[in-house]
Amino acid sequence: MRIAIPTEDGKVFQHFGHSKEFTLYDIENETVQKKQVVATNGAGHGALADFLTVHSVNMVISGNIGGGAKTALREKNIELIPGVTGEADDIMVRYLSGEELGNPDTECSHHSHDGEHTCGNHGCGNH
Repeated sequence: MRIAIPTEDGKVFQHFGHSKEFTLYDIENETVQKKQVVATNGAGHGALADFLTVHSVNMVISGNIGGGAKTALREKNIELIPGVTGEADDIMVRYLSGEELGNPDTECSHHSHDGEHTCGNHGCGNH
């Protein structure tokens, strides 16, 4: 299984559609066998699902993510755990230990009617 986390400086990046890199974790027998950081090369909201498919990703653990990106991942059969914050390596340890992560209701609504960036009640952080 390959798990991708959008990262910046080793932390979960909080605006999925603007991710510049993903940390990929290859998991076998409940342990990380390989870790690599892969640049998205400017792939944006719509192209990220294809980018992840090309890199054989089975699951994404992310911070904030919009409805369109959620749909794109679902269409590619990529499982999603949204609403996660912290250091990516720590998140993987917690995930592999069976800890429940994130909030499935997390959804970033990119822009409000007045043009300001909004992400519901949880704030996006990096945008």
